[in-house]
Amino acid sequence: MSRSGRFAAWWPGGGADPGEGHEPDPRFTFANERTFLAWSRTALALVIAGLGIVQLLPPFPRVPIGRHLLGVPLIVLGAVLAIVAYGEWVRNQRALRRGDPLPRSVMPWILAATVAGIAVISAIVLLISALR
Repeated sequence: MSRSGRFAAWWPGGGADPGEGHEPDPRFTFANERTFLAWSRTALALVIAGLGIVQLLPPFPRVPIGRHLLGVPLIVLGAVLAIVAYGEWVRNQRALRRGDPLPRSVMPWILAATVAGIAVISAIVLLISALR
């Protein structure tokens, strides 16, 4: 599939043809939508947490960019999760229509790896700022 074809598959009305496959049980469609909304809430919470860290947290002694080291990755992760959540919703909806098995999601791995990375950065920033 071409790059533009992949992009069109993510866009509203650009995914699976509504005439393709069969209409899935509404419970599965609603469950897929609830999952998308849950990932969207998580993305929004990450963006807000990142903004709160950068704007409201007092500066770390000896680490002037500490707030940005912690907050900016959370904001970026929130943006990535928001975009990937829509792609996951489209892929799952397409699989439901076709009767295919649901594709594996990469989102839990992305979230877990980034949160672990932020924890390590947090520990380093705190240790450096404690060396007074």
